[in-house]
Amino acid sequence: MKVAMVSGGKDSIYALLLYGAVDLGVMLVYEFPRPSPHLLNIGKSVETFLLMNIPLIVVKLNKGREKVETIEALRKLGVDVIVAGDVYISDHLTYMQSIADEVGAKLVEPLWSLDPIEILYKEMEYGINALFIGGVSTLFNWIGKELNAGNVGEFIEYAKKIGIDPLGEKGEYHTLVTYTPRHKQRVQYEIVRIDEFNGYFIARVI
Repeated sequence: MKVAMVSGGKDSIYALLLYGAVDLGVMLVYEFPRPSPHLLNIGKSVETFLLMNIPLIVVKLNKGREKVETIEALRKLGVDVIVAGDVYISDHLTYMQSIADEVGAKLVEPLWSLDPIEILYKEMEYGINALFIGGVSTLFNWIGKELNAGNVGEFIEYAKKIGIDPLGEKGEYHTLVTYTPRHKQRVQYEIVRIDEFNGYFIARVI
């Protein structure tokens, strides 16, 4: 079985699309001190995969047992290929490779070592639309807005100005993909409010 490790955000979905057909999307739910924008909006994350005709499972991981439980879940699924969207954080790659080795699967990282800004441009050129659902305080004005080919240049310049990675690889922001060329239709949504968690802002989306 071929699976993609996904969150509903632009990078994991772009990696999936670059790889091609997978049998299943796997979303891992971790326990973090700060709420996850993807977890708080998990219904919309599931919806975006349904609109791409990609089955999705959500796996809740217990604190302290994340790696063991991830390996157990992937083994039960009979996974032989794991697709992920890491770009340049070596610890992430090492972690994913160790999981793949334990499972006996091949790890595929289509975005690894590519230029982050080039990736962002290519994601938008591909036709991805991504809603900002979480971000640091300096990105507050972007929360609840969509990133697309029309404004990606403006966003990149702003990200450089405030000193963050425009791709958001270090968690500076999180997105929810609302459309790709593979979607049957756009994800319909409404921003009901924006909550703050110690200087990090998260949009609540229905």
